[in-house]
Amino acid sequence: MRFPRLTRTALATAAATAVLAGCGTSQADSGAEGTVTVRIPDPGNSGVLALGKKDGTLAKALAEVNAKVEWTGSAGPFAPAAQSLNADRLDIATGSITSGITSLSQKAGFEFFTATAPDGAGEGILAKDGSGIDSVQDLKGRKVAVNQGGTGEYLLLKALEKAGLDADDVERVHLKPDQTAGVFNAGKVDAWAVWATYSVAEIGGGQAHFVADGKEIGSDNYSLTAVRTAFAEEHPQVVKALYQYLHDGSVKQKRDPEAYLNVNTDAGPQALTGEAKRVQIEFTSQGGTVEPITDADVERFQNVAAFYAEQRVTRTRVDVASHVLDVTTLS
Repeated sequence: MRFPRLTRTALATAAATAVLAGCGTSQADSGAEGTVTVRIPDPGNSGVLALGKKDGTLAKALAEVNAKVEWTGSAGPFAPAAQSLNADRLDIATGSITSGITSLSQKAGFEFFTATAPDGAGEGILAKDGSGIDSVQDLKGRKVAVNQGGTGEYLLLKALEKAGLDADDVERVHLKPDQTAGVFNAGKVDAWAVWATYSVAEIGGGQAHFVADGKEIGSDNYSLTAVRTAFAEEHPQVVKALYQYLHDGSVKQKRDPEAYLNVNTDAGPQALTGEAKRVQIEFTSQGGTVEPITDADVERFQNVAAFYAEQRVTRTRVDVASHVLDVTTLS
């Protein structure tokens, strides 16, 4: 099966159309003496971009294509990042295909150009130790925290379907991810469908466990990198350089996860220590690497979009294929 993905030719045509229409490069795209500025959320204290920011390797890689980074805001859920992409306040952002689909259900001005395989070990449905919740079946009649339209809601709905339960067999409590830990730990919800950014601290704290992880659920929740459409049209060589940097860095990170933790500080709320650090290293070593998006990937994305429509998370089936950029064709 072949999907209509955006290619180098399509981008060139779109760029030419923009010029003919009198659309120039936005102020944020070009810096002094023609240097291209690419706006990326600040990566914080861990990961490939965090290390690249600190050691200068990202700046060096981008300089080779006459570009530089402007760190804008901070990394977090994809939904607000998608709004910033659409509003020309951001050029690059990372998020899950699930959040991506709900963001694409609105008018979208971005494409996805990298994919990382689902995190089978680090995402799943958390419950407190001693809660009596040890299987998905035990969630029946319980309250489960999810981020609406994102990874959490997807994981819960997939787990319920696989267990033969209806979506209405549990009460979904829609909460922002960064506001959920306190609610979960206070016992105001019985479980939390979540990913590694938040599960590591809970599992590392020794008081929570996965009822089911992503692998058991059968998750197709890929992590993707998005680029603002106009930026990709005008600066395909910068997008390709970013892909290559992310790919190479992810290969190194999988091989040596600890080198990408606590990049700026090993103390305070941003740092991982003790058991939480061990858990994160274990999850990362089992994770995927950043790769171009293949036709097989797109087919899986389309299946997730169909599932979201069936579950009424989205009103219609979102066409993901038309928002995928084939980075291997860029030059």
